[in-house]
Amino acid sequence: MVVQLGSRHILTFSAVISATICPSLAMAASQDESIIALRREMLEMRRQMSGEIQQLKARIVRDEGPGALRSSSLASRRQQVARAAAQPAPWSGPLPVIGDVEGASHPHGPRTDAETRTALSEGPIPSWAEFKAASEQDESVHIGGMRIGFPSGRPTIASDDKAYSFSVGLLAQEDIGGFVGSGPKPGETKGNFNNLTENARRLRLYFTWRYKDWVANVTPDFGSSSVDGTVGLFEANLNYTGFNHTTLTVGYFQPRGDEESAERSGAFEFLERPTIVDLVRNIAGGVARFSIGGEHYEDRWLVAGYFTGQKFGDRSKDTTITDSQTGGVLRVAGRPYVSKDIDLYVGGSATTAFKVNESSKGRQYTFSDNTEIPLGETSLLSSGALTDVAQIWAAGPELALRWRRFLLKGQYYHVGVQRDHSGTDPLPSLGFDGWYVAANYTLFGKPRGYNSKIAAFTTPGVEKDFDPAHNHWGALELSGRWSVTDLDDVPNQGGTGINGNQQTAWEAGLNWYPNRHIRFMLDYERFIISRSTGGSNKAINVLGRDGNAVVGRIQASF
Repeated sequence: MVVQLGSRHILTFSAVISATICPSLAMAASQDESIIALRREMLEMRRQMSGEIQQLKARIVRDEGPGALRSSSLASRRQQVARAAAQPAPWSGPLPVIGDVEGASHPHGPRTDAETRTALSEGPIPSWAEFKAASEQDESVHIGGMRIGFPSGRPTIASDDKAYSFSVGLLAQEDIGGFVGSGPKPGETKGNFNNLTENARRLRLYFTWRYKDWVANVTPDFGSSSVDGTVGLFEANLNYTGFNHTTLTVGYFQPRGDEESAERSGAFEFLERPTIVDLVRNIAGGVARFSIGGEHYEDRWLVAGYFTGQKFGDRSKDTTITDSQTGGVLRVAGRPYVSKDIDLYVGGSATTAFKVNESSKGRQYTFSDNTEIPLGETSLLSSGALTDVAQIWAAGPELALRWRRFLLKGQYYHVGVQRDHSGTDPLPSLGFDGWYVAANYTLFGKPRGYNSKIAAFTTPGVEKDFDPAHNHWGALELSGRWSVTDLDDVPNQGGTGINGNQQTAWEAGLNWYPNRHIRFMLDYERFIISRSTGGSNKAINVLGRDGNAVVGRIQASF
């Protein structure tokens, strides 16, 4: 009886032990498996984080160089992070504008020389390294893997590594003015010389796509050299900037063959270039000329060369063209002497049209230009229509000297026109000449300075934006120019009764820059043009014309 009772107790005790301990053991085993799985997951996360850290280190080394991972650099980064963490919570209101903060008690440091100059959308095209450097200095906003900012003043969207980018630039020039005392003499018709009129001279939108050192430009132009209302193309080209200080270009482009052209149209001392420069640059260059070539610069010299074809739109203007033009442009420029107060510039250029467009009228070419005032006035200067043209070429030297705030420069061109000499009564070959001398003085602001990337003197510098309350007035310059273009060589140079004439222009100009993006110009011109015989405008200029013009320009450039 006792034994049986003990067995029952033992069985009962065993049942209780099994019911209480076994589930605990099972639960402990399950917890061990969870811990092991969690540890595995943590190890996997650590491995992934280690890989991402290595990728970030590689990107830092690629973008900033091996020195970025040194202990001193890392310590500096930790201090920057600590300072950022100590700052107040970010502002949740409207985003601040790019630029100086109004009412800031600690103004930004002084601008660099480049930052004071007028923003020129036409270049020079920065290399990929220069673009990255400009982007790093710019205040920008990051959205995902994109960076949105304003490097060099141009609205730009770029990938985080800056390999891809898209930017938009602007050049807007509106001219307002008219002619005084330019009425016709007895026996002449009046011509188009408005007392007061307006013209949108340049309305260009610069679209630029970049992949590293490859840059594509497309620039429509809604302005006009004479009368606005016609939409055209300024450029459409592909560029490579991977070689040091070199840009290679193919497509519709404007080869810069001299200092005046290299200045860019947003930086001219006057409304337009001297007439002789415009006539020469259009022989084988000019706006939207098909070009293959490039330029290379150093601190003291620049060389550029292009093989060129016809202009954009030539065949639509004359559908009878059966053989397109080919030509070339060459430029060499240097600075033989440079000091703090003196900058001496010497250059030379040459251009040639190996052959001009051949149409139903044969190979024909006409030199003609306005009075250097782009208000749609009648062109009085002309060589007459020159037929049987085999080749046209031009060459000449240029010289400039800056002494402190004073800049003096000039250029001479000789133009040669070779005829075909194939007929029974061949027309003579011709030689034309032209030159200009210009003087400039910066009244306040930084004086015009030499830009080695384009081998030209660019605009005055604005160290402090216009702010009368703090005695900041921007920059102001005064200029004067004398230019002569002679297109009269021999009697009957364009055929029986067709001759050329000569134009002389005296100009004075005042340009004010309230900041590096806005400019106001005021020009006065006195023009004297000898009589012309033959050609489409012979009735307008029978006895020779002269007159005056006063024109203002409002310019915005980004």
